[in-house]
Parts: sequence; structure tokens; C-alpha cells
Amino acid sequence: MKIRVTAGPYVFEAKLETEAAPKTCAAFVAELPYMSKIVHVRWSGEGVWVPLGDKNFGVTYENHTSHPAPGHFILYPGGISETEILLAYGGVDFSSKMGQLAGNHFLTLTTGLENLPALGKLVLWEGAQDIRFEAI
Repeated sequence: MKIRVTAGPYVFEAKLETEAAPKTCAAFVAELPYMSKIVHVRWSGEGVWVPLGDKNFGVTYENHTSHPAPGHFILYPGGISETEILLAYGGVDFSSKMGQLAGNHFLTLTTGLENLPALGKLVLWEGAQDIRFEAI
């Protein structure tokens, strides 16, 4: 299954990392279509995130990393900090005010990567943007 991600004015296609993060992918697919807002990260570097508060996806760590590459989405399942989905658009050292975190890499952009820096700058300088995930 492919996923279309519309973030602000940009449209991307992505692939689910079902072999490396099957439980996270299944939990995320169950939420589709999913709409929210992205805001710029505070501590992690060049990334945008969807704050999810105490939402419980029912997953623990799998395929987790603190350093997602540009175009990688990670899901932090909660615990030390709030649940969140983060998209790296550049260098990221995934952290919160509590310190370094790790999130499950579950989704990778396959098209539109050239627009990631522009998306990051848009969110940084103009604020929250709509984001939509849908199966295609």
C-alpha cells in the first residue's frame, strides 16, 4: 500500500515500512485517512511534528531510531514525552525537554523529496500547516 501525504501545499508519496515496523504500520493504517497539523520541532533540529498528546497506538518500540533521515516519518509511542509523529526534512536528533528519544521509523517518502526543505522553512516561518495521510 502506498500513502499520499499532503503537507501544506506539497504532495508526497510514501511507502510503509511493513517489514521493519509491522505493528506500527498496522496501527497507523487503521487511522487512515488521518488529518492533523504539523508544527516545527523545538529540540530535534530540522523536523516537523504532529503532537498527539496521550494518544495510544498500542505499539512499543520497533525499528526505532533517534536519527531519522530526511523523508522518514517516525512514531514516538509515548512514555517519557507525549505521543507524536515526526517527519525529518534535514538533520534530526530526536529529543524532547526530557532528553533524547527514539521513534519507530514506519513511513518513508518516495516522491517530492526536493520539497522537504521548503516545507520545513514554511512551517518554521509561517507556522502550523495542515497534513493529510491517505491510502492510494
